[in-house]
Amino acid sequence: MTQAKPRVSVLGAGSWGTALAALLARNGTPTTLWGRDPEALTEMQAAHRNVRYLPDLELPAALCFEPDLAAAVKQADIVLIAVPSHAFAALLDRIAPLLPASCAVSWATKGFEPGTGRFLHELVGERLPGRPMAVITGPSFAREVVAGLPTAVTVHASDADFAQRLADLLHAPDFRAYTGSDMLGAELGGAMKNVLAVATGVADGMKLGLNARAGLITRGMYEMLQLGIALGARPETLMGLSGLGDLVLTCTGDLSRNRRLGLALGRGVPLDEAIREIGQVVESVVTADEVGRLAEQHGLDLPIAFGVRAVLHGDVTPGEALRTLMAREQKPEYASELFPPN
Repeated sequence: MTQAKPRVSVLGAGSWGTALAALLARNGTPTTLWGRDPEALTEMQAAHRNVRYLPDLELPAALCFEPDLAAAVKQADIVLIAVPSHAFAALLDRIAPLLPASCAVSWATKGFEPGTGRFLHELVGERLPGRPMAVITGPSFAREVVAGLPTAVTVHASDADFAQRLADLLHAPDFRAYTGSDMLGAELGGAMKNVLAVATGVADGMKLGLNARAGLITRGMYEMLQLGIALGARPETLMGLSGLGDLVLTCTGDLSRNRRLGLALGRGVPLDEAIREIGQVVESVVTADEVGRLAEQHGLDLPIAFGVRAVLHGDVTPGEALRTLMAREQKPEYASELFPPN
């Protein structure tokens, strides 16, 4: 007899939460979507569209909507959190007393806890101890997922069985889900690529050319590897979908909010105005501080990430940051101690 699929409640009705909920529902998984705005959920249920974020893409009829957080959580076998990183810890605290004993926890949020630089899996382990947990990450624009365009992501989990179970629920003819066990590396790649996407956006906004973009992506990848190895991540994780894959997508795809922020800054648009025009949370504004803090704790010099942080703080202009990068002394492409000989 075929085992019944688990019930999944997706928490967060922004573009990415909506996309994942739609994917799961299309795959035949009983899926409920919760969001903090009951009126928006009612509108989505009536129109079967996310009118604010994905207005031209129809959602599957099987997708359910629940404005009450307790009701959404209490019926779930798996919760999938897709809220911005600054709201992540507070949502964990809200659902902690509501979760059924057997409910597993997953998330597709990218970033760190603001102010501390802590990884999201650390927060889940602390606030919801003893539960299977997994992060879904990789190069994936929500609009393309809802539209059914080919996509590949990776699911990294504390428990291999849960990673496979969640990947099975996501996997579809147009959506490949891989698995892994390096949650720290997967989360670092998903967070840090947002900072580096601002850098490439700035360069493109300043019309510095394709050579500059390629150089920034490549050297940004090296900075990601430096920080990841210092923190204990596996290099192969960062060279995979959650690191290099997501980095290339967000640095080159204009659907990326962080790239669009960089494009605006490179054209001379003030930060507040650029964020207002984007109209959604731009994770890099907070993440740049946390990446800088982690790097400094480990004695690392990450000139691109530090330059982005300085630009976002208004300490330097994009042009000044570029001149600082180009004026750095000549040196070997990579430190030998980072990649020791076999």
